[in-house]
Amino acid sequence: MTKNSDVTYASYLTLDTLLNAQHPQSDRNDELLFIIIHQTKELWLKQIIHEMHFAIAQIAEDALVPAYKALARVSRIQAVMTLSWDVLSTMTPSDYSRFRHVLGKSSGFQSDQFRTVEYLLGLKDKSFLKYQTDRPHALAAMETALNAPSLWDHSIAALARHGFEIPPALLERDFSENHVPSPQVEAAFLEVYQDTQRYWELYQLAEKLVDLDDAMATWRHKHVITVERVIGGKMGTGGTAGVSYLQSTIAKRAFPELWSVRTAL
Repeated sequence: MTKNSDVTYASYLTLDTLLNAQHPQSDRNDELLFIIIHQTKELWLKQIIHEMHFAIAQIAEDALVPAYKALARVSRIQAVMTLSWDVLSTMTPSDYSRFRHVLGKSSGFQSDQFRTVEYLLGLKDKSFLKYQTDRPHALAAMETALNAPSLWDHSIAALARHGFEIPPALLERDFSENHVPSPQVEAAFLEVYQDTQRYWELYQLAEKLVDLDDAMATWRHKHVITVERVIGGKMGTGGTAGVSYLQSTIAKRAFPELWSVRTAL
């Protein structure tokens, strides 16, 4: 074990490993930016997963206040990730086309950490598991998140523990399937929003969750704009549909009743 007195900035951060993790496959200037943007995204996703696991554990124990900090941190990270698209968009279509061929079948579509984040939020889609057959540890992490109660499932369970009438079928179900919007969950949150003093902790939890959904939608929208700016309507790498697929994801909401309740208020 290294003594504290021997720790340096570089050794603590494992900088030599980190800074030698970029391996451009071409001699084009812009490829390094492309790699660093995506590697940075994966580091932030790692932190998001860490914070979401903490928040879920706190909510499961009805420690809602400590969960707020983790959820607020996630939404701030999402904002930083959204801003990174502005950096990537400095790469023109001509720049990208000069090295795009070296990407082969790779695509951000295959990011196991992004899909794990979606699963933790409650956006369950088993079809993404097939992209990790060559990475057992990534597949295992995805399967665990897929089959476990999501952040939204735990929030609904918290409503039940606070005395709201939540159907048992929502509390004991196949959590690998998407949550189906529930009138009872919406009615519970309607009561929370109508009496915020009485249900202050649940009210604050709800708003922190809306922050996450809002930030995710903003990230998706900026992703669409950036991809359209760089490749137009071309197919994405890895055989994805490109812009048309990304546009179809913008309307996704992890916490649907927190959006529909706004109409009822």
